Parts: sequence; structure tokens; C-alpha cells
Amino acid sequence: MPALDSFIAGLPKAELHVHHVGSASPRIVAELAARHPDGPVPTDPEALADFFTFRDFAHFVEVYLSVVDLIRDAEDVRLLTYEVARDMARQNIRYAELTVTPYSSTRRGIPDAAFVEAIEDARKAAESELGVVLRWCFDIPGEAGLAAAEETARIACDLKPEGLVSFGLGGPEIGVPRGQFKPFFDRAIAAGLHSVPHAGETTGPQTIWDALTELRAERIGHGTSATQDPRLLAHLAEHRIPLEVCPTSNLATRAVTDLDRHPIKEMVSAGVLVTVNSDDPPMFGTDLNTEYAVAARLLDLDPQGIAALAKNAVDVSFMDETAKARLRTEIDTYTATWRG
Repeated sequence: MPALDSFIAGLPKAELHVHHVGSASPRIVAELAARHPDGPVPTDPEALADFFTFRDFAHFVEVYLSVVDLIRDAEDVRLLTYEVARDMARQNIRYAELTVTPYSSTRRGIPDAAFVEAIEDARKAAESELGVVLRWCFDIPGEAGLAAAEETARIACDLKPEGLVSFGLGGPEIGVPRGQFKPFFDRAIAAGLHSVPHAGETTGPQTIWDALTELRAERIGHGTSATQDPRLLAHLAEHRIPLEVCPTSNLATRAVTDLDRHPIKEMVSAGVLVTVNSDDPPMFGTDLNTEYAVAARLLDLDPQGIAALAKNAVDVSFMDETAKARLRTEIDTYTATWRG
């Protein structure tokens, strides 16, 4: 293993943009497909590699939703959640804000209270047994419209599980304007949740502006097109609004055409705070360690630079200050004592 890869593998990390169902490993997806064999998802883990080859973002959403359809009861939810945490532990991820879409499960008949109980039970077990701290971002699947937004806001604000820290918006951006979701974000923010919508992944910088002005975004999911607008880059840098960057995901969904041309270097050069994330890792054939290696190459980082990138995620996370200080210290100690 090359020295930088070895450093990244052992580095304590936080992840801020990673999806619940999208983190299901081939083994877990195949197990769920075997339990529910009436759908198009292969039951052979090796066949999933072809199934997870996407023509474009619309095809990705189609495949993603077919996997969502395998989550049919509370035990499926708990199994998935705990196994995601197990995969995170193997990568030395200490803390993750997992994007969860309750509507995708409740509309398939899982009671909202049972759904919340399942993820909370898995969260507590993951922390005590695996040492992985999970927190939730409940997100609206934008393609499902205002009914989904209402349901997501209701579950978030009425049931508000202990691990819930933020409120988001995912799914396709084209034809799904951000502003229509303002009342639901207003409700979530009033309930004490942070605003972290996706924006500017497959659309232009105006979508990012809309997320900032209409949804009061504190972080932007992806923000890939921000580099098309120098004024937006300057605004993000001045106000310390982070971008949750997911390089391999952007390539897989054709948001960028060439990884070497990914705009992360322009973002950093403009002074924008970036974090590196895996988005839907098994679906994109990646993991967080791989994404750090990609970022290290694109940004020409040494171990100290990679550690600084890891501390960005800690700094802009929704951990309390004591937990942030503890994880920063762990990163610094690891970096200082590492011998490549």
C-alpha cells in the first residue's frame, strides 16, 4: 500500500455527506434482494457492479430507488443502518452525519415511529459496539414533491429522534426548484435543525444561490457548479459556508466528465472551505478513504494537508465543541506519530 494510502487508512475521520440507503454494501444489498426477490436488483454481489453502472444522473436515481424499495420493514432499516456503521468503522470513521430519507420508507408502509426506533437502536449499538458516532440529516426527496416535504418535516419536527441534527433536500435538481421547499426548511430550522440541502450538482450556480437565500443553507451538498460564478465563490469563502464535495460521485453521475477536471482545486484556491465525502459509496465503487486519496492527488496534499482536510470536516460538523476538540486532537496525535 502506498504511503499516503496507508496514512489515509489509519486517519481518524468524520464524514458529512453520505446517504443511508446509498451506503448499503453489495453484501447487504444482495441479502436484502434475496429477502425481497420480486424486484430488479441482482441477488449476486458480483452482478451488482454492472447494475451500479450509471448512464447519467436520471439512471442513477432509477437504480437508487430500486434499492430503496428493498427496505420494507423496520428490521431491514436496522440491519442496513448497523452494517453501514460497521463499514465506516473499518475506515476509521469516528463520526458521520448520515443522510436519511424517512419518506422513502414510510410511503412503503413502514410506520414512522418504527422507522425512527430502528435507526436510533442501530445508532446506539454502533456507538457502543463499533465506536462510530452517527447523527441524522432527514432529507426531502425532491422528486417526490411537496407531499414528501410535508411528511419529512412532520417526522423530523414531531418525532425528532435524539440523533437528528439537520434537515436536507436531495434527489434530482433539474425541474425541482429549491424555493418551493422554503416553508418546510423554515419549520425545521425553527425546531432547531441545521439546513444542509444539495445544490449545484447537476444544475448551475443559481441553484446554490437559491439554497442559500431561500433555504438558509449552512452547508451545501456538492456545490459542483459554484466555480462557474466568481461572486458565489467569494460569498462562500467570505461567509465560511462549506461545500460537501464528493468527487467520484460527481464522475459517476456525469456531473463532471473527467475526474482530473473536477473543480475542487478551484474551490480551494478561492478560499472556500471544502470537505471530502463519499455520497453513495458502494454504488459508486468507492469509500471515504478512496475519496481522500483522490482529493490528495487533485490538491497535491502531503499527510499534513490531508489531516487539515480531515479537520475541516470536524470543524464544520454539528458535533458539540468537546467532541470536536477530542477528534481534532486524535487527528493531530495520529499525524504527529505516523511514520510512512
